[in-house]
Amino acid sequence: MTFEQFEEYSLWLGVGGLILFMVFIVWNLAKESEAGRFGTFILFLALGLGLLGFVIKTVLVEVMGIG
Repeated sequence: MTFEQFEEYSLWLGVGGLILFMVFIVWNLAKESEAGRFGTFILFLALGLGLLGFVIKTVLVEVMGIG
């Protein structure tokens, strides 16, 4: 395994782990605040949009070959 491969795998695992941790944090926040179904949906929608923007940016950069 080359150093570049190690960096790429580490990046994907690290970012994936952080995404899963963020999902856990939002779920825990909804549970502790007793938000209900609609409140939980709004929390995941609002806080998930930033995550979705990051994923869309990454996909566009790869598809367009920028960077």
